[in-house]
Amino acid sequence: MGKVEKLLEKMRANPRDWRIESLEAVGRRYGISVRKTGGSHFVFIHPDSELMVTVPFKRPIKPVYIVQFLALLDDIGVE
Repeated sequence: MGKVEKLLEKMRANPRDWRIESLEAVGRRYGISVRKTGGSHFVFIHPDSELMVTVPFKRPIKPVYIVQFLALLDDIGVE
């Protein structure tokens, strides 16, 4: 199990106190594109999913956004 897989496992176990850099690392590993809006938000999208997750760049990221990000991963078949 690689570093990103361990990060994802921890994220699933505890959706609290995450930083945007962690979401970007996991997203890159699974082909999720990150678009920076020019403001204070990041948008995570994947071509195989209709879900789009908008996450505000505020530390720590609230658990609701982590749950949405995990739903995007589940939608594209990441276990």
